[in-house]
Amino acid sequence: MGVPMSVPKTSAQNITSISPAIRAGFEDWTPALVKQEIDALKDKPGAMLPILHAIQDRFGYIPEATVPIIAEAMRQTRAEVHGIISFYHHFRTHPVGAHVIHICRAEACQSMGSRQLESHIKSRLGADYHQTSRDNEFTVEPVYCLGNCACAPSIRIGDDIHGRMSPDKFDRLADRLTTSTLELK
Repeated sequence: MGVPMSVPKTSAQNITSISPAIRAGFEDWTPALVKQEIDALKDKPGAMLPILHAIQDRFGYIPEATVPIIAEAMRQTRAEVHGIISFYHHFRTHPVGAHVIHICRAEACQSMGSRQLESHIKSRLGADYHQTSRDNEFTVEPVYCLGNCACAPSIRIGDDIHGRMSPDKFDRLADRLTTSTLELK
C-alpha cells in the first residue's frame, strides 16, 4: 500500500480522472439537485436571483440545461431566465477551475503594473479571461475594482485579496495553490 502525499503540480500536468466540478469543490449537477435549490427558495419574494446564486454556489456555474427547469418552476420564459443570467456578470454558464482568479483592471492597479501582471498570469496559466487552465486548477476573470487601491496591483482568489502582486509573487502563490494527492508505491 502506498503513502499519500501532497506535492506541487506543474502546469503541464493534467489530471483527467476526476470531474472538474468535484476538483473545484462543487457537485456535479442533476435536475433533482437543481429542483432542490429552486424549491427551497421559490416562494420568497424576488426569488429568481437567490435561486440563481444558490445554483451557482452549489455547482460552480449555472448550466445552460438548467434554464428550462428554472423557467418552468418560476413560470418564466427561458428567454427571461437567460436574460437575467446574461445581464449579471457574476453569473457563469460554464464550469470553473478549483480557484477563480480575479485580476483588478481599475485605473489604480493599471498605473501600478496590473497589465503586465495580467499578461504574466494569462501566459503562466495558458488561459485568457473567462477561460480555465488545462489542468482545471485556475479560471481567470477580470474585475473592475477590489477596493485595495493603496496596495495595487491586486488580485482576488476565492475570498482572499492579494495586494502588491508581482509576477514572482503570483508564481509562488499559484505553486502553493496547485497541489494534487499522489500515491507513492
